[in-house]
Amino acid sequence: MWIIYVENKKKVRETPLHLMMLPGVILLIVFSYVPMAGVIIAFQRFVPAKGLFGAQEFIGLENFRYVFNLPNFGGVIYNTVIIAVFKIILGLIVPLIVTILINELKNVLLKKGIQTAIYLPHFLSWVVLGGIFIDILSPSDGIVNRIIEMFGGESIFFLGSNETFRGTMIVTETWKEFGYGTIVYLAAVTGIDPGLYEAAKIDGANRWQQIWHVTLPGIRIVIVLMTVLSLGNVLNAGFDQIFNLYSPPVYASGDILDTFVYRIGLLDAQFGVATAVGLFKSIISFVFVSVSYLAAFKFADYELF
Repeated sequence: MWIIYVENKKKVRETPLHLMMLPGVILLIVFSYVPMAGVIIAFQRFVPAKGLFGAQEFIGLENFRYVFNLPNFGGVIYNTVIIAVFKIILGLIVPLIVTILINELKNVLLKKGIQTAIYLPHFLSWVVLGGIFIDILSPSDGIVNRIIEMFGGESIFFLGSNETFRGTMIVTETWKEFGYGTIVYLAAVTGIDPGLYEAAKIDGANRWQQIWHVTLPGIRIVIVLMTVLSLGNVLNAGFDQIFNLYSPPVYASGDILDTFVYRIGLLDAQFGVATAVGLFKSIISFVFVSVSYLAAFKFADYELF
């Protein structure tokens, strides 16, 4: 009887917490699950005038065959994977390094100032940043090329050359987003018991040894979590950034799945083909997330759910 009373009291106490989750769950269902009905377009010769559930012609996997046989589709996949993978790698390593450096600072005001400064770019839209980077990377009067020429180098067309475009996208995205990852890691560092650092000092550990044996193991779970979540973006190279900065001369190195879908779906009105590409991308991302989760559970003994 007492056990039943305790369980009922616990349920009553947790009810407000469950109700707080309700708006998020509703939004998730409306904007993430309901639109999944449109996946059927990938298997149809879709005519918008007939409606989503109208008498559309079912063509099976024809849209997928058409996409995979396009001469430039392999290049699009290659560009997407190269750009996305390097963004993921730098997006994990750079914030971790910056977190360790900031954690070593003793001046609290300086530490908070740096945190704020590096976090601000995360909130800026690529529509705004696109115009800024076009100006500062301009081959004629951009400040970056002015500095290069000042040291005797030649002007580089960062956004108009296939040799430099991918690298420019990777570096600028890392600059914009590493502040967010740094804040997440710093929050994890604050959860480390200061007594561990004191014990390490007593045992004669220097600063590097304290980082290696206390700080990194202390945030290991967060590193695994960030890695698992980021692997789902292996085919997500960043539409907003690429769309605002690329141009026809760099299609060979900068055209990714998202911009490819934009041109085929919205400009050429091949909705079935565009949906097929989107479904292909989602399946690959789901596989990577699943594999990374299983790997995290097996090698790091970490459970996300």
